[in-house]
Amino acid sequence: MVLPRWDPSPIRYIENRDFISNSSSSGSQGFGRTHVVMPTGKHEATIVWLHGLAEDGYIWAQMLGSFRTHNIKWIIPTAPTRPISVFAGFPGTAWFDPNDISDDDAHADIEGLNASAEHVALLFSREPPDVKLGIGGFSIGAAAALYMSAYYILGESPTRVRKLSSIIVLSGWLPCHEYDIITIRS
Repeated sequence: MVLPRWDPSPIRYIENRDFISNSSSSGSQGFGRTHVVMPTGKHEATIVWLHGLAEDGYIWAQMLGSFRTHNIKWIIPTAPTRPISVFAGFPGTAWFDPNDISDDDAHADIEGLNASAEHVALLFSREPPDVKLGIGGFSIGAAAALYMSAYYILGESPTRVRKLSSIIVLSGWLPCHEYDIITIRS
């Protein structure tokens, strides 16, 4: 069996300087390259996909680009490089510092989660009003997506998303599950 050759032509790049926040959040400036896989047909939905720990957006852009989704635009940002506690402080890309996952959120990186949520909000803000919006991710990206989605579901949308239509999570967890999630934002 011969597999079709992957064609990277649907992948586009967004200059992250376009998404630098005017807020005082320092996390906005450390995000890496954002990859966009354009739909092959009419643009009806946009999904922001958040990669796993120590990965980058390009890996997922290659895979999602091979699906050739007809009406879905995929936006795959790259997380900032930061010291990661579970890697003994060595740097890697992460949406937030997961600390010790078995530690029951004792030292949750709320600042990192909120900076990532704000970055995703900026990505969503550029989308046309008639398209459906979704968020998803793998591993730590799934955790960040669940954190952001929990606010939306509870009616306390910090990401100012007008309508979140889908959540896709692969191998993730809900960070800060022991906290009152609405109080964390204030």
